[in-house]
Amino acid sequence: MASAASIRANCRKVSYPSPPMTPAKPHHCDVHRPELRVRPPSSHPPIVPSLTRQRNSDHIKELNNQRPKQPFFFLKPPTSILLPDGGPVLRPRGVTMHYEVELGLVMGKTVRDMHVEDKGWMDAIDSYILAIDMTARNVQEEAKRKGLPWSIAKGFDTFLPISSPISKTQLPDPHNAHLWLSVNDQIKQADSTELMLFRIPQQLSEISKVMTLEAGDIVLTGTPKGVGPVGTGDVMRAGMKVDGREVGEANMEVAVVDREGLYEFKET
Repeated sequence: MASAASIRANCRKVSYPSPPMTPAKPHHCDVHRPELRVRPPSSHPPIVPSLTRQRNSDHIKELNNQRPKQPFFFLKPPTSILLPDGGPVLRPRGVTMHYEVELGLVMGKTVRDMHVEDKGWMDAIDSYILAIDMTARNVQEEAKRKGLPWSIAKGFDTFLPISSPISKTQLPDPHNAHLWLSVNDQIKQADSTELMLFRIPQQLSEISKVMTLEAGDIVLTGTPKGVGPVGTGDVMRAGMKVDGREVGEANMEVAVVDREGLYEFKET
């Protein structure tokens, strides 16, 4: 496994698929975790696909979305990645931010046109990370109404806090992890990756049919129900349990502060 710092240094693009608890793929090194192996800076930037679709039916209902027939993904820039102990999440002016806790896959080798029934899909994964996919919800909603991309809503600096790397021995089955997220010590999300609408082999297959995945790329796999707003002064904590055992590497704590700068969201 590579370190979180090395991931952040080498990422250049991040993409995200669309159902919650489905993979996401970054266009930038802005997606998750320490100790991930990332290809050297001399090679092209890692991709991080991120699934935008809901992980389970409950999350679909809470966002008033229809159950997707297949996964789709979008991209996040590398500059959106916030490494462990890298500081707070920055809230742009006028933005309503929502949290989405997700399991992230760190790819360990090149994957292209992977068949959904390929039994070796797990061999393509180097390690895992826990991530909080931040979304500028009011920005996203306006983009949806106008039929525009979600890049701005997903791509602000610090909009992808990630945990330290989680080894495959710590998580033998990525479909059997309990993820949770709290805001100011109140649990907001708590559910199992077993509830993914699309299993990881299908996610990797759908993404790799469109774009080649390479070592160091990160794929976010979607979020459970309980997504909601977080504001300035709030503190988010997140973690993972496997068979009732806490995975220490997944523990995260991130505060939210106002972002200085020229950007301010105003509906047009």
